[in-house]
Amino acid sequence: MPKGIWIFVEQRDGQIRKSSFELLSEGRKLADQIGEPLVGVILGQGVETLVKAVAAQGADKVILVENEQLKNYSTGAYTSALNQVIRKGEPQAFLMGNSATGRDLAPRLAQRLGVGLASDCTGIEHDPEKFLVFKRPIYAGKAFAYTGSTARPVLATIRPNTFAIAAADESRQAEVEKETVSVDPADLRAIIKEVALATSKRPELVEADIIVSGGRGMKGPENFTILEQLADVIGAAVGASRAAVDSGWREQKFQVGQTGKTVSPTLYIACGISGAIQHLAGMGSSKFIVAINKDPEANIFNVASYGIVGDLFEVVPLLTEEFKKLVSA
Repeated sequence: MPKGIWIFVEQRDGQIRKSSFELLSEGRKLADQIGEPLVGVILGQGVETLVKAVAAQGADKVILVENEQLKNYSTGAYTSALNQVIRKGEPQAFLMGNSATGRDLAPRLAQRLGVGLASDCTGIEHDPEKFLVFKRPIYAGKAFAYTGSTARPVLATIRPNTFAIAAADESRQAEVEKETVSVDPADLRAIIKEVALATSKRPELVEADIIVSGGRGMKGPENFTILEQLADVIGAAVGASRAAVDSGWREQKFQVGQTGKTVSPTLYIACGISGAIQHLAGMGSSKFIVAINKDPEANIFNVASYGIVGDLFEVVPLLTEEFKKLVSA
């Protein structure tokens, strides 16, 4: 009989991703409500040290899968390993963050398991008949769909910054189950030999709690410096609209929007962004939106929590100076 709510604990270089802590916190609530155990699944090599943090965040059990071929993420190896572990353990649900890894891995895993996938969800509810019901934005965020499944396991990816992270309980202990998997060489269509990471003190865009983004109104790549100065003061990530990326002012990895990254921060500061539907689809679920634009008719003001009609080249430096005062106070 299927059992347990399982959370894929995504890690990079031995550090658990924020979205995984969010899922563990929400999973703990669901597990208590439904009467199911909460299980964290960790893949990698030399990652046993992460068990304590997963237990502290609410897991009753941790499945630890260590293998040399899982040291660095690769689609084939991780899909194969998870497929084996899930088929053996038969969870009721398997939840993942809607990160780049989650978006790459989840559909392949769904195909292997022969189940459907609810992707980029922004809410989870328990339903006595359907077990879990997921809330998903559709039509570029203009409406929401609610979906459930009778098949097991229920498979879903959850948008980062959807749930709050509960306080860790360091006294919690979790059962540890070590699993051995075999990775078929046929699954390794690509072999990771080296990983080169760009280092930055700013948080990653999709997991950032605060984002400062610039659009066509920035007028050129050199002007993003004023956004970076503000971001560094308030601990924010820096994003960009498609117009800014298409103009070559920022790399594509910074693009927020329907063809870029979907973000859901607590605070999103849009500077010189008109508010095209493509951009709104990527940041419309932000809890608070501050728009800075000299055009009072800009569409961005229709979704903004607060709007400043003015020249961003005057407004942003003023905001930076005021935040410096607050931070140093």
